[in-house]
Amino acid sequence: MDTAQTHVPSDLEIARQAKPKPIEEVATSLGIPAQALFHYGPHMAKVLATPPAPRGKLILVTAMTPTPAGEGKTTVAIGLTEALGKLGKKVAVALREPSLGPVFGIKGGATGGGYAQVLPMEEINLHFTGDFHAITSAVNLLSAMVDNHLHQGNALGLDVRRIEVKRALDMNDRALRQVIVGLGGPGQGVPREAGFEITVASEVMAIMSLADSLSDLQERLGRIRVGYNQAGQPVYARDLGAEGAMTVLLKQAFYPNLVQTLEHQPAFVHMGPFGNIAHGTNSVVATRMALGYADYVVTEAGFGSDLGAEKYINLVCRRAGFAPQAVVLVATMRALRFHGGQDEYTQPNPEAVRQGLPNLAKHIENVRLWGYPPVLAFNRFPSDTPQELELVRAFAEEQGVRVSFSEVHARGGAGGTELAQMVLEALENPGQPRFTYGLEQPLEEKIARIAQQVYGAAKVEYTQEARKALKRLEKEGCSQMPVIIAKAAASLSDNPRLRGRPEGFSVTVTDLKPKCGAGFVVAYMGEIMTMPGLPKEPAAIRIGLDEEGQIRGLF
Repeated sequence: MDTAQTHVPSDLEIARQAKPKPIEEVATSLGIPAQALFHYGPHMAKVLATPPAPRGKLILVTAMTPTPAGEGKTTVAIGLTEALGKLGKKVAVALREPSLGPVFGIKGGATGGGYAQVLPMEEINLHFTGDFHAITSAVNLLSAMVDNHLHQGNALGLDVRRIEVKRALDMNDRALRQVIVGLGGPGQGVPREAGFEITVASEVMAIMSLADSLSDLQERLGRIRVGYNQAGQPVYARDLGAEGAMTVLLKQAFYPNLVQTLEHQPAFVHMGPFGNIAHGTNSVVATRMALGYADYVVTEAGFGSDLGAEKYINLVCRRAGFAPQAVVLVATMRALRFHGGQDEYTQPNPEAVRQGLPNLAKHIENVRLWGYPPVLAFNRFPSDTPQELELVRAFAEEQGVRVSFSEVHARGGAGGTELAQMVLEALENPGQPRFTYGLEQPLEEKIARIAQQVYGAAKVEYTQEARKALKRLEKEGCSQMPVIIAKAAASLSDNPRLRGRPEGFSVTVTDLKPKCGAGFVVAYMGEIMTMPGLPKEPAAIRIGLDEEGQIRGLF
C-alpha cells in the first residue's frame, strides 16, 4: 500500500516556480510608458508618470472579524484580480506593503498565498524598494532634531514632559515602547522619557498614504505636532524646520511601486498602515494611478469591516475623492467556528459555524450601512465539510447576498471566476458611499456613531485622561477632523475575548491624540500598543538560508 502523501507546495515554492514577465511588459499592458519606470531589478519599478484622470471601477475587499491568522483578504483581492484578468478585463490590484513586524512575528507577509500571490514574493516581503526604511529615517530625523533642539538651548521652550513624537522601527520590539534618552552627561543631550512605535503606526506612514503630491506631503509633514512648549502652546515640525529634509528623504518612496500577480496582472503595492492602529489601506496616489490606467481596480482594507472598511469609507474616500463601487466581504469557516466559540477552529464543527454566523451578519449589515450590497467570498479550506458549506449557502440566501466559495488559493484566477462574475454583476448597479458621521459633528458624537452603528456597542465610556484629551482637542480646534479608532481586531468590541456578535457591551476610550499632519484624530480603545511584541515562538526562528543560499521558512 502506497502511504506517500502528495506534497503541497508552500507559498515560497509556488512563487519560485513562477516566471514573471519583465516589468516593462506589465507596465505596457496598462499603457504606462517604459521611460516612466525607475527600476529595482527586472521585476519591480517605481512609476514616476502622472497618471490619467481616474476612470476605473474600484472594488473594495473587506472581511468578517478575523482569527489571529487572518482570513485571506489579500489572497482574495489578488485572486479576484487574476480572475477578472481571465475574463479579459483590464484590471490592476492596489495593496499595502508588508511590514517586517508581522513577517518575523506571527501573521506572515502581505503578498497573498498559494496561486493568488504578487511577485517577487521574497523581495516584497523583505526590504522591497526601501519605502519603509525611508519612512523610518524620516521619523527618526524629526526625533533627532527635537533632541538636538533641546541640547542646543531649546529656543522654542519645548516642555520635555510633553513631547509627543516617537522614534520608529519596522520590527516588533516591546522593549522599546518606553525608553529614556540623553543619558551619560551634558554632552549626550537632555535626558527625557521617549519611546518607539512600529513604522507602520507612525504619523509619517499615514501622511505618506494620504498625501496626493510632494508639495502636499511637505506641507503635511510640517503640520506634525511635536509637543507643547512650557506655556502650553503646540509646537510643530515646521517650527523646527524639519519638513523639507523629511520630504527629501521620502521623495523616492512617495512614488508607487509596480509589480505583478502570478498571472501577470499589474499590482501597485505601496505604503502599509495597520488597520487596528492606523487606517489600514494602501496609498491614495497608488490607487489613483491604478484607477487612471485600469478599467477595474481591486483594493483591500485591513482587518474586519469594523476597522479597515469603516476607515476607508469615512476617511480615505473623503480625502481622496474616489470611492468603491462594489464591496467584497471575505469570510472563512474557521472564522465562523472561532466566533462560534471553538478554540480549535481548523477542525470541522457545524454547530460552531452556526453559532458564528451572527458575526458575519453584522459585517454584512455594516457594508449595507455604507451603501453597498456585499458580495460574499468564502475562502475555502480542505477541512470545510459539506454540512458546513450548506449552512453558509442557506445563510447567504436568507441574508439576500451573493456567495461564492473561492478557490483562488489552490487554483489562482480559475478558482475565482464565479466570484469575478458576481462582482461584475454588482458593478452594474454600483453602490454610493454613505458616511457614518458628518465632519461638522463633535468628536464625541463621531466616536459614538462608529461604536454604536458599526460595532454594535450600547455605550461609549471615557477614562478621566480621555475626557481631558477630548476637551483639549476641542479647544485646539480639532473637532472637524475625521476619527480613526484604534482597537482590538479580534472582536467587534474593544475586548478581544468577546467573540461572535456581542450585545449590550460598552467600549472605553482611553486616550485621544491628534495627527495634525495626517488630518485625523486617533481615539484609543482598550489596551492598544503602537509597538507590538514578538510572540513566544516568532516566525523568525523558522527563517534562514539553506545550503544553496536560498531563503527558507518564509511562509
